[in-house]
Amino acid sequence: MHTAGPTSQTFISQRLRLNYLDWGGRGKPPLVLVHGGRDHARSWDWTAEALSADYHVIAMDHRGHGDSDWVSDGVYSAGDMVYDLAQLIHQLGVGPVRMVAHSMGGNVSLRYAGAFPDMVTKLVAIEGLGPSPEGRAKQRAVPYPERLAEFIEKKRKAAGRSPRKYESIEAAFARMIEENAYLTEEQARHLTVHGVNRNEDGTYSWKFDPHLNVWPVEDIGDEFIEALWGAITCPTLLLYGADSWASNPEKDGRIAHFKTASVIEFEKAGHWLHHDQFDRFIATLRDFL
Repeated sequence: MHTAGPTSQTFISQRLRLNYLDWGGRGKPPLVLVHGGRDHARSWDWTAEALSADYHVIAMDHRGHGDSDWVSDGVYSAGDMVYDLAQLIHQLGVGPVRMVAHSMGGNVSLRYAGAFPDMVTKLVAIEGLGPSPEGRAKQRAVPYPERLAEFIEKKRKAAGRSPRKYESIEAAFARMIEENAYLTEEQARHLTVHGVNRNEDGTYSWKFDPHLNVWPVEDIGDEFIEALWGAITCPTLLLYGADSWASNPEKDGRIAHFKTASVIEFEKAGHWLHHDQFDRFIATLRDFL
């Protein structure tokens, strides 16, 4: 990184103190960056640096992530995260905005754009549609009572589990590389340094709440999420990695629920395509935004 970097700011949402990064440039078109699950706002640093000359870039830490507060009950819902995003934009008074989001953040941003179509002028969602129709069908093949019982058992285990401790930054860095082999060493070290806290005993732990490993049994009904997608009015770009586990909506039929969306698939990229194929990703953003 070659700039002085962003300033770290906070805002309040549902009594939580949430963190966001402001890259400056007030008066320029606002661009909000929304990270994915178990990630953090500093994962957007390369993107922000590339675009901050042209946009007022803001990157938020979701509740339970990065330098934002954890929730007291350990329950994280997409609806609450949509509220947080709405609060950020409302409190900053920067709307309407352009938005770029990844994975869980893409899911949240698509819902926000459907609920507040006048507040988003351009939207890029990287693998943000959630489980594929095939994946949902597989989940729902298990009777709901069994899934609810399994959820409760997982929550009990999560409640008694302390965040994993790593003896050194190098050990945490090795885990980061294991999670995404496409990352360069520079990328992995940057994501690791900004993704951990140092514990009192000198070890390191990831900043995200361990309860984020346990998601609610069901979200909202399919017809409701499809209605939100259909309510989006701004030009929307859905990006997918050819080597990702995520299902391409052009191939599984979900693109039919959008009025203004198109899909681009990136070769030699997985779920974090904005890291895996950074130069092509930035070129795509410049053309679209």
